[in-house]
Amino acid sequence: MPLPQLHSLHRASAHYDTTKSRFFHGLLGASDFVVVAAVKTVRKLIEVALPLDAINEAAAREKSIRHGHPSTLHLWWARRPLAAARAVLFGQLVDDPSSRPELFPTKAEQDGERERLFGILRELVKWENTTNEALLDAAREEIRESWRRTCADNADHPRAAELFDPERLPAFHDPFAGGGAIPLEAQRLGLEAHASDLNPVAVLINKAMIEIPPKFAGRPPVNPESRKAALTAKDWKGAAGLAEDVRFYGQWMRDEAERRIGHLYPKVRVTDEMAAERPDLERYAGRELTVIAWLWARTARSPNPAFADVDVPLVSNFLLSTKKGQEAWVEPLIEDDGYKFDVRVGAPPDSTRSGTKIGRGASFRCVISGTPMAPDYIKAEGLAGRMGARLMAIVAEGDRQRIYLPPAAEQERVAGGASPAWRPDLEMPNDRRWFSPPLYGMPRYADIFTERQLTALTTFADLVGEAREKAHQDAIAVERAGGVDARPLREGGSGPVAYADAVALYCAFAVDKGANYWSSLCFWHTSRSITVSAFGRQALPMIWEYAEAHPNGARSGGFLTGIEQAGRVLDALPATLRGSATQLDATRFKCAKGIVSTDPPYYDNIGYADLSDFFYVWLRHSAVRSVFPELFATLAVPKTEELVATPYRHGGRREAEAFFRRGMSQALRRIREHTHPAFPITIYYAFKQAEQKGDDTGVVSTGWETFLDAVISCGFEITGTWPMRTEYTGNLKKTVSALASSIVLVCRQRPTDARNASWRDFRETLERELPPALVELQKAGIAPVDLAQAAIGPGMAVFTRFAGVLYSSGKEMTVGGALALINEVLDETLAEQEGDFDADTRWAMAWFDEHHFDEADFGIAETLATAKNISVPGLVEAGILRSGGGRVRLLRPEELPEDWDPVTDRRLTVWEMVHHLVRVLEGDGELAAGQLLRRIGGQAEAARDLAYRLYAICDRQKRAAEARVYNSLVTSWPELARLAREDHGRQQRLQ
Repeated sequence: MPLPQLHSLHRASAHYDTTKSRFFHGLLGASDFVVVAAVKTVRKLIEVALPLDAINEAAAREKSIRHGHPSTLHLWWARRPLAAARAVLFGQLVDDPSSRPELFPTKAEQDGERERLFGILRELVKWENTTNEALLDAAREEIRESWRRTCADNADHPRAAELFDPERLPAFHDPFAGGGAIPLEAQRLGLEAHASDLNPVAVLINKAMIEIPPKFAGRPPVNPESRKAALTAKDWKGAAGLAEDVRFYGQWMRDEAERRIGHLYPKVRVTDEMAAERPDLERYAGRELTVIAWLWARTARSPNPAFADVDVPLVSNFLLSTKKGQEAWVEPLIEDDGYKFDVRVGAPPDSTRSGTKIGRGASFRCVISGTPMAPDYIKAEGLAGRMGARLMAIVAEGDRQRIYLPPAAEQERVAGGASPAWRPDLEMPNDRRWFSPPLYGMPRYADIFTERQLTALTTFADLVGEAREKAHQDAIAVERAGGVDARPLREGGSGPVAYADAVALYCAFAVDKGANYWSSLCFWHTSRSITVSAFGRQALPMIWEYAEAHPNGARSGGFLTGIEQAGRVLDALPATLRGSATQLDATRFKCAKGIVSTDPPYYDNIGYADLSDFFYVWLRHSAVRSVFPELFATLAVPKTEELVATPYRHGGRREAEAFFRRGMSQALRRIREHTHPAFPITIYYAFKQAEQKGDDTGVVSTGWETFLDAVISCGFEITGTWPMRTEYTGNLKKTVSALASSIVLVCRQRPTDARNASWRDFRETLERELPPALVELQKAGIAPVDLAQAAIGPGMAVFTRFAGVLYSSGKEMTVGGALALINEVLDETLAEQEGDFDADTRWAMAWFDEHHFDEADFGIAETLATAKNISVPGLVEAGILRSGGGRVRLLRPEELPEDWDPVTDRRLTVWEMVHHLVRVLEGDGELAAGQLLRRIGGQAEAARDLAYRLYAICDRQKRAAEARVYNSLVTSWPELARLAREDHGRQQRLQ
C-alpha cells in the first residue's frame, strides 16, 4: 500500500483548539455581529494528511471518462474533477486521528487509523465507485461519526441544540457553484447540498444535477412506449425513469426535426464519374450516402486586380484525413481565371499542410495568383461584409468508414436556401482575448452560425416547448387520481407540470450541446475524423475552414448524442437528499451555519459570463425561459457584478484588479461569517503564472498573490495548501497556455486575539516549523513538481497565525513578501539536506548543477573534488564519472552497468542509487525497481531526498526532460516501497 502523504500543519500536541471568542455574523438572522461562546474544534484529515497520489491519479484518469460523467450534461469551463471534490470534502469532514488521543493515544495507533481512512479515500476517488453504495455508505458513516464526536465535544455549548444536533449534519453550500461538481459530491456524501451562482447557465446546470433528480427519484417514466411495454413494473432507481423520458421525448424531437428540416440536409450521391477517378469509391457508385459533415472554406476577394471579382479561399490546411491508410486531402484546381476543389486520396503533398496560409495570424495568399493577403486586408474585407464561404469537401458515412467526396453544386445550393425564423442578434463582447470573430466582421452571435445552422437550432429550440407539452399530457395521464400537484418546477412542484418542466430542461441542454457543434467555429479533426466543438478552449477563436455537422446525424455532433449523454448522467446521479440551486451574487451570500467548499473565479483566466452568452441566447429562446423566467430576465448573462478581473469591462487592468480584490474580499467575508465554526473551509484556486514585479517580493504571480491577500485580509488563517493536478480540461486547453496549477486552500477563522509578529519572529518560526513539515511531505512521496506549492501550506499557516508581520521600519509584510520568504527558507532547507549525503554525491550534485551530463575540463573537476577531499580517479572508481583526454562527465543512467549490486559495491554512493533506480524504472518497470530498492535498504530515504534535490535543480534551469525523470521516480516511490516490502517478504519465506 502506498505510503501516506502527510501534511502536518498545526501544533502536533493540540487535542482541539478552544477559541476564546469568535464573532459570527447573522447567526440569529440579525444584521449585527453577535458573540458566540467558545467552540471546540479538532483538526480534520485535510489539515493533516491526504493520499494525494491516489487523488491525483483518479482525477487524471477521470479526464478521459465520458459515458455518464456529469461534465457531458452541459459544457462548463475548468470544472473540478469529481474525484478531487469528493476527496476534499471527505477530508474536510472527517477528524484526523491525531486530534482524538482519547481514541488513538499513540502515534502508531494514529498512523494506523489514518491509513484506514486513506484506504477508504483511495477507493472512494475511483470513477467506478461513484455508484458503489456500500463504499459510499462507509464514507458517509465516517462523516457522521466525526460529526457526532464534534457534537459531544460541544454538548454544553449554549447553542448546542441549534449548532450541534448529532442527528443532522449541517447543510453544504457552494457560493461559486459553476459546473456543480462540488455540490454534487457533497450530495453524494450524504449532505443536503445548496448551490448558488450569479451566472444563470451555472444555476441551471446545478439544478439539473442536485435539485431536480431527487424530486422525481424512483418514479417510472410517463411516455406511452414505456407504459405499453409494461416497463413501469421495473425498479426505477434514482432518476432512471426521468432519464428514460428524456430519451423518449428527445427522440421525438429528433424525428420531428427530420420531418420539418430534413430536406435541408440531403444525402449525397456517388456518381459513376466519381468512381471512375477514385477506385476507393467503386463499391459506392450509384448509392446515396448520409452526410456526416460539410467542410467549408471562408473566402475573401483576391487583392490582385486581375482577379478582383474572385473570392479566394482562406484555408490553413487542405488535409481531410491523416489516418494511416485512409489519407485524404483537398486539391484546389485553377481553371478559367478561377478555381474549384477536388478530393484526392493517398499520401498528401507537403503543400496541403499549409493551405493558403502564410505565416502567423490571418495571413494568406491568393490561391490563383499567389498575391499575399495581410491580416489587415482580411479584417477589412470582413468588416466590409465581403467575407464569404465556399463548400470545400463532403464527409459521408460509408461502410464502417468515412468517405471524402468533392463539393457538389446541389449540396451548396440547398445549404444556401435555408431561412431561419429567428436569430440571436446579441453582440459579442469587445474583448479579443476571448472573442476573435468581431475582428472579421462577425460581431453578433448570429454571425457565427450559417443560415442552415440557425434554422436547425431555432427548430430544435422551438421543439423543446412542444416536447414539454407532450410530456405534460403524458404525465397527467399516469398521475394518480386526485392530489395532482399543479405547481411548476420553479415553485417546488413535483407533479405533471414540474415533471414536464424537468424534461424540457434536459432537452434544452441537448440543444445547447448542438449549438456547440453546429456553428462555423467548429473544425474537422483530421486524425480522429470527427467534428470538433466550438469550445475547443475557453474562448471563441476564428476558424478559417469549418465543419458543418449534420444535426440529425448519428455521430459527431448529432442532437441525439446530447440526449443520450443527458440520459446516462441522470442514470448515474445520486438523486437522494434534497438540493437546491439559486441565482445569487457571492458578495451577498447568506445561509444558516453550514459547510462550505467552493471554486471561485480565477482572477482573469476565464470570462465565464461572456462565454456563457453563447448558450444563454438559445436557452432563452427555448421553453426553458418560461420554466425559469427569473433566470432569463435579462437579455444576456449578468456581467457587471461578476468577480473576474476583466480590463475591458472595468476601464483598465489596475481598476479590474481592484474590483476583483474588493469583490473577492467581500465574498470571502460573507463565507466566513456563515460557515459552521466546527469545520474548515476549502477553496479551490487554479491560475496561470502571470508574473510581475512585487513591492517586497521580487517576481510574483499577480492572480495568486491577489487571491491569497483577499483570503487573509478577511480574517482567515490558512491551515493547508494542497497542490492537486485536477484541471478538468477535456479539449479546452490542449493548444494554448493552460491553467498551470490547481491549489486547494484549507482555511479557518483566525482567532480574534491573534498578535502581531516581527519579521524576525516570523522567520525564526518558519525555520523551526517548515523543515519538519517538509520532511513529512517528502516521506509521503509528494511529487517534486508539487513540493514548493505544498510547502506554502505550513509556511502560510505560520504567516496567517499572526494578525500581521511587521518589518523593523513598521511597514507590514505583504502576502508576496511572505511567499518570497517561505520559498527562501524552503531552498535553505533543501540545501541543508545535502549534508546528509556522502562526499562523492555532494561533488556530483555540484557538478550536475553546473554541467549536468555534459563534458567539461578535468581541471575544473579536480578543483571541485579537492575541496571535498576526494579525487577524480576516486569518482571514476565509484562508477559515476567518465574521464579521458582531459575531459570528464557524469555517466548517464543508461550508461550504468546492469549488473550493479548495492550490497557488494565497495564505494556506494547515493548518486549511484538514484541513477540506477532511474535506469531500472525507465527500462524494466516498477517491479524491478522495487526489487532494487529492497537491496538498497536503509539508504533508500537518502536516495529519495536526492531525487527531490535533482528535480529542483532541473526545474530551476528549465531542463524539462531531466526534471521529468526525477519527478517520475519520486511519484513512483510509494509503489516501489510497497514492491520492496513484498520482495523482502518473499526473500524471508524462501530462507
